Amino acid sequence: MTDVFTNPWFSVHFGDAQARALWAPERQIAHMLAFEAAFTRALGSVGVIPARHAEETARAIKAFVPDADDLREGTARDGLPVPALVAALRAAIPAAPGTIHRGATSQDVLDTALSLTLRAVNALLLARLDGLKTALDDLTQRFGANPLMGRTRMQAALPVTVADRLATWRDPLTRHVERLAHLRPRVEVLQLGGPVGTRAELAPHGTAIATAMAKELGLGNPARAWHATRDDLADFAGLLSLVTGTLGKMGQDICLMAQQGLDEIALAGGGTSSAMPHKQNPVLAELLVTLARYNAGQLAGMHHALVHEQERSGAAWALEWMILPPMTEVAARALGAAQTLCASVTRMGAVAR
Repeated sequence: MTDVFTNPWFSVHFGDAQARALWAPERQIAHMLAFEAAFTRALGSVGVIPARHAEETARAIKAFVPDADDLREGTARDGLPVPALVAALRAAIPAAPGTIHRGATSQDVLDTALSLTLRAVNALLLARLDGLKTALDDLTQRFGANPLMGRTRMQAALPVTVADRLATWRDPLTRHVERLAHLRPRVEVLQLGGPVGTRAELAPHGTAIATAMAKELGLGNPARAWHATRDDLADFAGLLSLVTGTLGKMGQDICLMAQQGLDEIALAGGGTSSAMPHKQNPVLAELLVTLARYNAGQLAGMHHALVHEQERSGAAWALEWMILPPMTEVAARALGAAQTLCASVTRMGAVAR
């Protein structure tokens, strides 16, 4: 069995095609080539190589189509595709050895590609956060005045309104938007450090090269390379888990509200049972709980990936590749599922008299 994100039937439930497309191999290669083209142009802008030749080479880099089998074999050998990609570029483009990847390192390429990907992921997450806030506002307008039994420790307590319950779902979303706005400048950033992260091979032009590259790529320009300091990525993973955790609370509440005998919410559609035709399972609400628990479990792995030994880690760095992309897909899927769930609500609470 394949994983649930690529399985032909489970993927439509657990996965998010739009988020997954942002991590597609073709897009990752395009980001790597964008790094190499911007790097070559920057070398020309500071006079390391003639500007005209740099521009011609950069255009050839952007147009280059690597051989997938070559990259696969190179990754099997080197643990990552960049050495094979750079070798292919140098072989295909005339006079390329002095103009491509000169003073950069593989991690510069892959981390910058990651930043470009996260920029697109963040735009998607922000749009869905805003969409879900609007959907919850609509539920508040439609049903907010209806009475609802407040429950503490899953026991009947005192009356509240539907608006009170909805506020516990919506209020954290505003904070998540604020957190994302704070994190975006920290994770959508250029990586340029060279072999040991000091830009020594680019002296005395390292700062100017980085400035030119960041401007071309539309990324932030940190003062130092972040090869071995991954706390901002861990913070970002934490935000993904906070988002799905908030939606997991919403899903758990809906599951409890939908219990027969309570009937505090009515949902259109829902899931059927193969054995009990009378049942209508709150499958999307359950999914929100599952996705919340998945991201919470993955977060520990991203914290393990903070342990980058010395100037670069192969092990901790590779761990991020395994964990972070699915976490972003899960967050996107949870936000989309939550919007669909809101749209399916036909009643909440009792009708106020």
